[in-house]
Order: sequence, then structure tokens, then C-alpha cells
Amino acid sequence: MKFTYKNTLHACYTGMVTQAAINNLAPLLFVIFQDSFQISLEMIGRLVLINFGVQLATDIVAARYADKIGYRRCVVGAHLFCVLGLLGLSLFPMVFPSPYVGLVCAVVLYAIGGGLIEVLVSPMVEAIPGDGKALSMSLAHSFYCWGQMAVVLVTTLILYLIGQDLWYILPWLWAVIPFCNMLLFMRVPIAHPTGGGDAMPVRKLFSKRTFWVFLIIMMCAGASELSMSQWSSLFAQKGLGVPKVVGDILGPCMFALLMGIGRLGYGLWGGKIRLKYALSGCALLCIACYLTVSLMNNPVLSLAACAVCGFSVSLMWPGAISMSAKSFPLGGTAMFGLLAMFGDLGCSLGPWITGVVAGAIESGIYTVKTTLLQAATLEQMGLKCGILVAAVFPMLLLLCVLFLKNKRTQAD
Repeated sequence: MKFTYKNTLHACYTGMVTQAAINNLAPLLFVIFQDSFQISLEMIGRLVLINFGVQLATDIVAARYADKIGYRRCVVGAHLFCVLGLLGLSLFPMVFPSPYVGLVCAVVLYAIGGGLIEVLVSPMVEAIPGDGKALSMSLAHSFYCWGQMAVVLVTTLILYLIGQDLWYILPWLWAVIPFCNMLLFMRVPIAHPTGGGDAMPVRKLFSKRTFWVFLIIMMCAGASELSMSQWSSLFAQKGLGVPKVVGDILGPCMFALLMGIGRLGYGLWGGKIRLKYALSGCALLCIACYLTVSLMNNPVLSLAACAVCGFSVSLMWPGAISMSAKSFPLGGTAMFGLLAMFGDLGCSLGPWITGVVAGAIESGIYTVKTTLLQAATLEQMGLKCGILVAAVFPMLLLLCVLFLKNKRTQAD
């Protein structure tokens, strides 16, 4: 069988599904981890921090050495790390003296793979010959959403059918996807992201003020997306008191669905919309969603806001990448790596800060007395406060986009 760039594009799409699996499977199991291994909210938040912190470190290394090592070797290795990490998520807590240390080791393994996928997929999609790169990029990132939605639906339904005691079967099932995609990446053609030309030096990228703004937007995009998606399952169960199946389907599953619809819609019809205006609207909607989830005491409204938040963050990550690629066409692997690094920085900081605030309120270190935040327990109060604090990220993103509206987005 002769493989073409169409197969490469499909492999990139599946790579985004793989990344969705490693980023969203564990959060669906947070309550199980909390009950089975007696770990606190702060420790759960630390798992998210470790995941995206390792991805961030991987971004830095990959941005520097991916071109020298070769894209094929890196992307195949990325999927291998994802397979090992997912299998470890099932096995390590059972065999390590400390279950939490086992979870950490598994997270580190698949985070390395996720970081590599994040750095490599976007430039590989951008480098595929042909027109419609914005559509291809938006579709690639929409597959992250479809993957996240599939992870939530399949995982939740399987847990409902087989019971939470058999949760360790799930990582084995999801490991099949990166294993098969690893075999595909061994065969498909891969084009160089700069078309064989000389990439812009990192020092020159950092000399551009506009590029720094893009980096901050990426950080805020990651934090805005993950602060909600990583905590929505636990928040629905512990903060709103709804059953797991209902909470997962109406919370993180609808979040992923609307995020995917937003990215797919922009990829198909976004040529008629100015991206900076779209990002401004998304940031305002995201702020409203965070305030609704944290301040409203109505479970229906809170779950609806959680879902709509998925649509509000849909354009943030791919939009920043597309704008950066247009402004700095010779940015190369280094530029995509730096963007991914700051995106992962936000993915690390947002959920971790949410967990730290929630844990501090729950443990009684800080007390909050206000009629705005109504909660039956300290745990519920902590989760609401954590999500409220995370609203600062879409606010900062909005300020950055407003700054860009008054500046040229071409490299100057």
C-alpha cells in the first residue's frame, strides 16, 4: 500500500485523539483515585501540574532537537511513551509502594509523549502540501475535541456498566489508539515544516513584541481550557452533587462537543470572520461562563455554563497558532515549540491554581465569607473559589487580543 499525505493528515488527526486520551482519562478517574488511594484535592491538582509541566519541559527539548533527531523518530517515540504511560496508569498504582507515586510515574511517561505530539503535529499539518491550511489546522485541533468527547462518553459508560472497581481496564483500552497510530507514522510521508528553508532564529522571534503577545495568549488559552475541563467532572459530582454519569455527560462531554463544533465551524466558515474579533468574543463568553459556574448555585445553569465554556475556548489555542504562523511563516519548529510550551504552561498553572485554592479553602487555611459563593460544604466552597480565581486567564487573554487589534500581526 502506498501512503500519501492524506494518510499523514489522518495520522495527525489521530495523534490529537491520542493527546485527548492522555489529558482527559485521568480527570474522569479523579474521584476514584481520591476514594481508593486517599489523595487530597491539592494532590489531584498536582497530577495535572505534573502532566502539563512535563509536557512543557518536553516542548522545550523538542523545539531544539526535533529537527536534528528527525520528525518521524520523534513522533513514533511520542506514541510509544503514550502507550507506556497509559498502561502504567493501570499497573503502577497497584505495584508501587505508594499508589500516588505510581500515578505520578505513569503521568510523566504519557506526558512526554503528549508534549512531543503537541510540538510535532501542528507543524506537520502546516507543512502538508496544498491549500486550505487553516481548515486543516482547525480540523486537526477539532479532533482533540472529538477525542475528548469520545474519552468522556466511552469511559463513563464503561464505568457505569462494569463498575468503578474495574477502572484499571480503561487505560489498556485507550492504549490501543496510540499503538496503532505509532505503526502508521512509521510509514506515512512527512514534509519539513519550513519547506526546506532556513527557519527564523529563536533570538529574532523573541525580539518581536507581537510574538510575546502570542505566547501570553497561548498561556491563557491553555489555562482557560484546562481549568474548566480538568475539574468539571469532579466539580459536577462534589460541587454540584449530581451523579457521575449525568455530570460527565452534561459537563466535560458537552464541553468537548461544543469545543469541537466551534473549531470545526471556524475551519469551514471562518474565512469570513476576522480572527481577532472572534477571539475577543470567545474571551468575553469564557469569562461569563467561569463567573456563572462559580457564582451560581443552580446545578443546571452551572453545567450549562461548563458546556458553553467549551465553545468559548474553541478558537483560543488553534487561533493563536494560526495567527502566529501567518505572522512568522519561517518560525519553524522552534516557534511551534515555544507556542506549545507557553500553552502547556497555562495548562499546568490553571488547573493547579484551581486545585491549590480549592484545597486551601477545604482544609480551612483560608475562609471565605460572602453571599455570592453559596455552598453546603467547604469542599464545594473550595471548588467554586478555585474556578472563580481561574477566570483571570480569559480576562488576560482578552486584554492581549485588544492590544493586537491596534498592532500589525505581520512580523515587523
